[in-house]
Amino acid sequence: MKKEKIGVEGDIIIKNMVNMIKVKLINKSNNPNPSYETTGSAGVDLRAFTEEDIVIKPMERKMIHTGLYMQIPEGYEGSVRPRSGLAIKKGITVINTPGVVDADYRGEICVLLVNLSDEDFAVKNGDRIAQMLFKQVERAAFAEVNELDETERGDGGFGHTGTK
Repeated sequence: MKKEKIGVEGDIIIKNMVNMIKVKLINKSNNPNPSYETTGSAGVDLRAFTEEDIVIKPMERKMIHTGLYMQIPEGYEGSVRPRSGLAIKKGITVINTPGVVDADYRGEICVLLVNLSDEDFAVKNGDRIAQMLFKQVERAAFAEVNELDETERGDGGFGHTGTK
């Protein structure tokens, strides 16, 4: 990470900040390796790996193979998320969004898609079906107590704060 000091009294801006982690990859598909489509992309696209088109009927869900196997560094996870274009244009989304790929998982990366539209959707080999972000994760150390600190909100949830 390159840091450049600017301003007065120690104000710091991080210029061209790009944090990168090394993810080992085995690609058993006939598709390109995951890549960032633009310099500002947060996630890499995951592509379908299939010999035949997979039709997802309305309200149906299917597991779509990618042919990708990854070794994500400990302390990170792969977060599988929908592609916004598929969601708005076709009603296709990731059913368990975000799907979590743990650092110790070594199996094939698969994407669980659901068709929320009223039309069949065909997944073809090489289609970009989801995106994956790599996120640092924190682990929790639980401290059992008899009561929790009071807050203004308390136990209000599920719409407690309203919509406006």
